Amino acid sequence: MGGIVHIPVNEAVRDDEAVRNFRSYLLAERNASELTALGYEQDISQFAAFRWGVEAAAPFDWQHVTSEDARSFLMAFARDGAKATTTRRKLASLRAFFRHMVRQGALAANPFTGLHGPKLPKPLPRTLSARDVAILIAAPEEELKQRKRAGQTVTPADVYRSARDTALFETLYSTGCRISEVMSLAWRQIGFSTGSVIVTGKGAKQRLCLLGKPALKALRRLRDTAAERWPDGGDDATSVFLNDHGRPMTPRDAQRCMKYWLAFAGLPADITPHKLRHSFATHLLDAGADLRSVQEMLGHSSLATTQIYTHVSVEHLKDEYMKAHPLAGRRADG
Repeated sequence: MGGIVHIPVNEAVRDDEAVRNFRSYLLAERNASELTALGYEQDISQFAAFRWGVEAAAPFDWQHVTSEDARSFLMAFARDGAKATTTRRKLASLRAFFRHMVRQGALAANPFTGLHGPKLPKPLPRTLSARDVAILIAAPEEELKQRKRAGQTVTPADVYRSARDTALFETLYSTGCRISEVMSLAWRQIGFSTGSVIVTGKGAKQRLCLLGKPALKALRRLRDTAAERWPDGGDDATSVFLNDHGRPMTPRDAQRCMKYWLAFAGLPADITPHKLRHSFATHLLDAGADLRSVQEMLGHSSLATTQIYTHVSVEHLKDEYMKAHPLAGRRADG
């Protein structure tokens, strides 16, 4: 039959009084659609076929369903290789069905209470390639050059925005900081002589982050440009990243800026400032950086949080292996 995953719908379930009552409840009180109600019926039907057989007829003996029956049903899906999302949906459907019967006084206890579905796999962080990061960082300056070549007017505000956004992307990628951490920086926190910056992260914890030469160069240019625009633009107490009115930028401001430059550079529109943090971690691990060092740089309290980037790094290595190795595409039995 192909396992429990392929058990067909038992039409007799629709003749069961408890199922009909539950269906009416879904449609009338929960405002569920016909399609949603059908989905519940199919899940209940599959359980009925598992418990009493495909040919069983209504009414079904719901009162004698045990927690062991419920557990066995879910384990059968796991054995058949069902997706975690599918098994969790079956659990939710049947838990709701039996909970309704308990509320109606038809059952004393819900056999699906206390059961947990399989954990959903965590999606791997989306990262940019080093080439795409370079394209994004270069975008503000490239637009300025294009406008000059076209003979268009370039204002001091345009020059400042170009310097600011270049420095913003350089700082995010160089430090691996969260956007909120970068937006809260003041000039006194930038160590131009040491190539470092002290940021305040989650839980008001401070950590030391490093600034590469391109980031330091971009920040120096930004400070000079800010000082030209506003009397206190380059002062130690002034925020590093200012909006067009000379006030501190917000994380939302930074996200809007990035959207503009992504469109200009032809990069995917769903990239966010946080993707630069993911890219920072993944590129360091790709190059052989120590996991605990990356943990310190990211400000993670747990090494387990940082380890997700090792999976991204391995996937990258697999891709490169498949593209480059002369035998990678051959069958193992070939």
